[in-house]
Amino acid sequence: MSAIEHRPGLYIRDIHAPLALADYKLIAFDMDSTLINIECVDEIAAAAGRRDEVAEITEMAMRGEIADYKESLRRRVALLAGVPVSALQKVWDDKLRFNPGVQTFVAACQRAGLKTLLISGGFTFFSERVRHALKLDFARANTLGVHNNRLTGTLLQRSWGDICDGAEKHRVLLEVCELMGIEPAQAIAVGDGANDLPMMSVAGLSICYHGKPAVREQAMISIEQGGMDRALEVLRP
Repeated sequence: MSAIEHRPGLYIRDIHAPLALADYKLIAFDMDSTLINIECVDEIAAAAGRRDEVAEITEMAMRGEIADYKESLRRRVALLAGVPVSALQKVWDDKLRFNPGVQTFVAACQRAGLKTLLISGGFTFFSERVRHALKLDFARANTLGVHNNRLTGTLLQRSWGDICDGAEKHRVLLEVCELMGIEPAQAIAVGDGANDLPMMSVAGLSICYHGKPAVREQAMISIEQGGMDRALEVLRP
């Protein structure tokens, strides 16, 4: 039976708080609905008049009800075919915001000497802007196909593949740990959806931020009310 400490809107499982943030060397973040307030694919779909259709698939994938994440993303991206690239900039300008407490928590991690990694099943158009805005060290995400300034409904093949799914998040976290010369136990993983569980399962500390039930139940820290900086109630800066 797991030992669970409950504070209002904050659950702590099988760890003794407070922990020292400086005891960790790397922190990996999911992007959509974790660092930022939206699911970017859903907002792009709104420009094609298909938001509800795409959002339903997204929700099912994040709850873990669709086993094949890659297929679910390909289905959603196919529905974006023909959307002008300008719609992505409009999502960035009008819809995308950092979730409460994100900048405070990321800055605390950086001051403590942690390297910062963004691993997203979303898109490089947004992940690169987020990386620069938060001054993150590394990022991995998917690249949307574009032709004549419109989305093609496809994802580009990269050296590592075309889709960053749960298995890729798991692999990237372990690879960066190896490159840094650290153990996975010295890494923290932060996410909200089922595709984040593989990387969360190998990290020394897992944090769920306003996540789906399956993720809340497995994370060592589950923030269910308030901002991401509530993690600092457990992680001493």
